[in-house]
Amino acid sequence: MTTTSTTSTTSNKRRLVLQGAAAAALAGAAGWGNAAEERTLRIGYQKFNTLNILKGTGNLEKALAPLGWKVKWFEFAAGPQLTEALNADAIDFGHAADTPSVFANASGVNAVYLAAEQPYPKGIGIFVAQDSTIRSIKELKGKKVALGRGWNVQYLLVRALEEAGLSYNDIVPVYLSNAADVRATFQSGNVDAAGLWDPFLAGQEISTRPRILRDGTGLSNNRTFHLATPKFVEQNKNIIRILFTELKKTNNWTQAHPQETADLLAPQLGVDPKVLRLATERRNYTTVPIDAGIIQEQQQIVEAFYKLGLIKNQVQVKDKVYGEALL
Repeated sequence: MTTTSTTSTTSNKRRLVLQGAAAAALAGAAGWGNAAEERTLRIGYQKFNTLNILKGTGNLEKALAPLGWKVKWFEFAAGPQLTEALNADAIDFGHAADTPSVFANASGVNAVYLAAEQPYPKGIGIFVAQDSTIRSIKELKGKKVALGRGWNVQYLLVRALEEAGLSYNDIVPVYLSNAADVRATFQSGNVDAAGLWDPFLAGQEISTRPRILRDGTGLSNNRTFHLATPKFVEQNKNIIRILFTELKKTNNWTQAHPQETADLLAPQLGVDPKVLRLATERRNYTTVPIDAGIIQEQQQIVEAFYKLGLIKNQVQVKDKVYGEALL
């Protein structure tokens, strides 16, 4: 009896040990499964934009955490670099101004329009030094103008020259890759004029008091567009909806608190709060669905650059808009 009892006890212990090991293995497997299911939303942004402000609040991370999602933010110097990252599948979502978005469309970037922001015509400008003898856009004929290829200010310059009875071929473009290089080149005196967008335009205005020859009023709405890779959107519509919900909350707060917005972003961006305040005060923070009027605005940009031979593909913008509003 004793031997049998001992054997039985040993067997029970062995069974319990094995059950415990099995449970531990299952728990480990479950842990690996949760880790595999954890997802990351990769967002591209540029200095001083609605996404940049959302990043500063941390609210998107809080909203997505219960769903097992994290957020990674990637800063880009300008729209063309950001759209290239979308095309390379290095990010899932991002924003770019109207003209960089058109150039991305024409070059075959794999991205769709999801939403637009309200017009921001005073956030772009063509300017000359305060002591320049140039007083109008018409006087830029034969002059050097610093700007970037496919930038929103390039479209402004095209339209401003047409308004003055000139063409883009009447000036000498000096192409640079980022706003810092434009500012440095302009301040060196090696060009006659330059084009920038906020907050870099606001920074230039405060630091050197240039003469603004033309902003976007009546020529360019200077919209920002929210873009994403089609595959990501199709598989994660709920995530995009949450993103836009949090973005709307941020925009509403920002619109009512320009100084607080400047104070929030200044240390994050390393930009003087006075610069951000100037840029904030002339902006309307609202994200809207893409409608027929906005599509037509974008198509006009396509036609302008196609006519000049600066883009080779006369893309149809309506074909690049996601078929469902996710705002």
